[in-house]
Amino acid sequence: MGWKEKNADMRSALRALNQANPNIPAGFGAMSKAALEGDLLDAKTKEFVALAIAVGVRCEPCVGFHVEALKRHGGSREELAEMLAMCVQMGGGPVLMYAAKALEAWDELSE
Repeated sequence: MGWKEKNADMRSALRALNQANPNIPAGFGAMSKAALEGDLLDAKTKEFVALAIAVGVRCEPCVGFHVEALKRHGGSREELAEMLAMCVQMGGGPVLMYAAKALEAWDELSE
């Protein structure tokens, strides 16, 4: 399954969860909005941070969503590759595997 399909499937699963308990999206949405506020870091930098954490904690759906967002905010493949090198340096072999997934997602979502 490709990254577009993975992202679509995850969005569908999240919609079902959100319908089952509307408090979940309301609370998480408020927290997300608060985290995105402020003007010291631009949106692209915040997405690099989010993607680095997604790679580090090995959350594949998070990788897909934050690669999409990073692309929307003007990130480049070269910047991504440099950030992923730092992720691998900090997280070792398991993070190396998710760094490869992030670059794969970038390439596929760029087609």
